[in-house]
Amino acid sequence: MSFDPYLHFQGNCAEAMQFYAEMFGATDLQMMRYAEAPGVPAPVTSPDLVIHAQFSVGGRMLMASDFPDGMQGDAQKAVSISHPVPDLATGRAVFDRLAEGGEVIMPFGPTFFSKGFGMLKDRFGTHWMIAGPAADH
Repeated sequence: MSFDPYLHFQGNCAEAMQFYAEMFGATDLQMMRYAEAPGVPAPVTSPDLVIHAQFSVGGRMLMASDFPDGMQGDAQKAVSISHPVPDLATGRAVFDRLAEGGEVIMPFGPTFFSKGFGMLKDRFGTHWMIAGPAADH
């Protein structure tokens, strides 16, 4: 059994998922807007909002949607996506790209458990933990 994250956005799901798919090299991004979904109660005042988006990388999926019109929520406020990387150079590159326009919570660097680890909130409000190879003990 495994778990795959499902993110919720306040109107910028399409932009976020396009960015993540390009950054992580996904080629199977799928996106459905509220206006395209069958059985969505009328009226949908923002038909361009995303009702479901997904892509896969390394056999795992990242899924997301926008909150429906009028629904409030704290997008990704208390959840972080942990993303392991094979080496420090990749970790640094992923961390730096996600940090553009966002907020660094813990700079990418060595820790007692990893040769490189960092935490950030990206410009879309998603929290990330980027983890490189384990530290030598």
